[in-house]
Amino acid sequence: MNETSTPIDRKGPPRQSDALSRIGSTAEPHEMRDPFDIGEALTALSLSGEPITVFPAGWIEPLLARIESVDPELPHFVIDFTGSERPPAGKATLVASLGGNAKLQFELDQSWKPAPANKLHVQAEFPPSCLVLNRRAARRVETPVGVHYLASFRIKGAEMELPLYDFSQGGVGLRATPEQCFGLHVGKKLEGVRLQLGPSLAITADLEVRLLRPFRTFLLGEQVQIGCSFASISMQMQQTLERFVTTGTPERRAVAR
Repeated sequence: MNETSTPIDRKGPPRQSDALSRIGSTAEPHEMRDPFDIGEALTALSLSGEPITVFPAGWIEPLLARIESVDPELPHFVIDFTGSERPPAGKATLVASLGGNAKLQFELDQSWKPAPANKLHVQAEFPPSCLVLNRRAARRVETPVGVHYLASFRIKGAEMELPLYDFSQGGVGLRATPEQCFGLHVGKKLEGVRLQLGPSLAITADLEVRLLRPFRTFLLGEQVQIGCSFASISMQMQQTLERFVTTGTPERRAVAR
């Protein structure tokens, strides 16, 4: 198995205070089934070193672990149980925090046998689906892969066009290569950004960069997530965006600034 090592300085095994609860029965998570998206989520957990709370079936007290590595090509990953015991054979529910903005939960059903090279490591295949509970104040809309979701703007005299990862009433998420991020930093203001939100809606707004997070994808390699909030947007466009986020209907072909 060709696995990538986790490029973080681990600060010891997770503590019991790191444990998370399962997603509640009254919550309204959405289901993630795309192996690409699941791989990205697991890779983000591997890079951040976020603790994973493991609930073996029938157990009350959870175990704690981390994602050690994710295979860059195959739907496989390795769980590190350093400082804890391994679950017994059978089902277990795993819960983790994704960057503080969402909770990820999925189930695995396996033997939980140790990896040959490390008795504290367990190899696993991607789950067929995950539950994701967003904690953001504004509802987020994830964009499908395609040319109709783009952000166009100028920076240092050069024209930039980046794909949108998601958007909400409060801002947008962009995806870029490390080279495309030259000149961008947290706090950077982007003026007159044209946002193409699908084939039937385009708006223009000023953005402020609030987050730059590097990550790695299976298909695109090294990428950077760019989180931006709206620094300036007209009331008309805000209402149009709110209507689109809520109902998916922009009610007009395009909106000019």
